[in-house]
Amino acid sequence: MLLSHAITLAEARSHLAALARRAYNDEASAEYERVLLHLDVIHGDYIPGISNVDDESADVLYGIAERAIEDLVAHGIDALQVELLLDMLDAARAKDVP
Repeated sequence: MLLSHAITLAEARSHLAALARRAYNDEASAEYERVLLHLDVIHGDYIPGISNVDDESADVLYGIAERAIEDLVAHGIDALQVELLLDMLDAARAKDVP
């Protein structure tokens, strides 16, 4: 895995974890964690750590996570897998409402 791929993956993982942490309800939090777990399964044994991210709004965190997931295609991740992740992310966001 190239450094740029690892950075993109770490960014996606960190922002998904932040979304799960600040989700409005437990169901939404579990959905964000589900996206994170699927992302980890796709990458097998190499999983970079999750770092703390600034306390941004959910929209900002979502945007960064979405962009990082989309960028994984450029690092050789199957486009269908990326679309599945994005769909799962959208489903999680739909549940993250008051």
